[in-house]
Amino acid sequence: MGNLFSRKKQSRVTEQDKAILQLKQQRDKLRQYQKRITQQLERERAIARQLLRDGKKERAKLLLKKKRYREQLLDKTENQITSLERMVQSIEFTQIEMKVMEGLQFGNECLRKMHQVMSIEEVERILDETQEAVEYQRQIDELLAGSLTQEDEDAVLEELDAITQPAGSLLTAPTSLVLTGAGRAAGGPCRAPSRQDPRKSPRQG
Repeated sequence: MGNLFSRKKQSRVTEQDKAILQLKQQRDKLRQYQKRITQQLERERAIARQLLRDGKKERAKLLLKKKRYREQLLDKTENQITSLERMVQSIEFTQIEMKVMEGLQFGNECLRKMHQVMSIEEVERILDETQEAVEYQRQIDELLAGSLTQEDEDAVLEELDAITQPAGSLLTAPTSLVLTGAGRAAGGPCRAPSRQDPRKSPRQG
């Protein structure tokens, strides 16, 4: 229990996060310095204007030289701020690239494991078995279609009609089925007696 409570919580802040924080802090300090220099330049300009009004041209000229130097510092400060912002953007973009690479690596690992489970040989075997099953079923269908006679086809149709009729009418079996069954039981085909043509009947004397 003691080890459990004494264990420090693992920090999720990376070295890149710390670097970005430090760069942003330096940038903010430079912006504060830039703001302070800008205010000083405005005051010095106002003072130089007042010195010129008082006829103190040399002092106004010296003050403007100092102002010019501060303006150069202001330009350098702006360049440094721009460099810091570019560095921050580069680190942040690199972090995004690292996350993308981690995602790709994880995806490749998943694909590799899936390929181990289902190899190319296994896929080809399954496809071959499927094709064989389809071909076997097609051959069966062709055999069944060729072995049935027209009489069998008519019997199937009659049985189909009998199945679709109400339950009370199923007590009587189709005539062709009975005749066909009786003929096959006797050892030969049995055909229903055909009606005699009255034109061919013998004359009655």
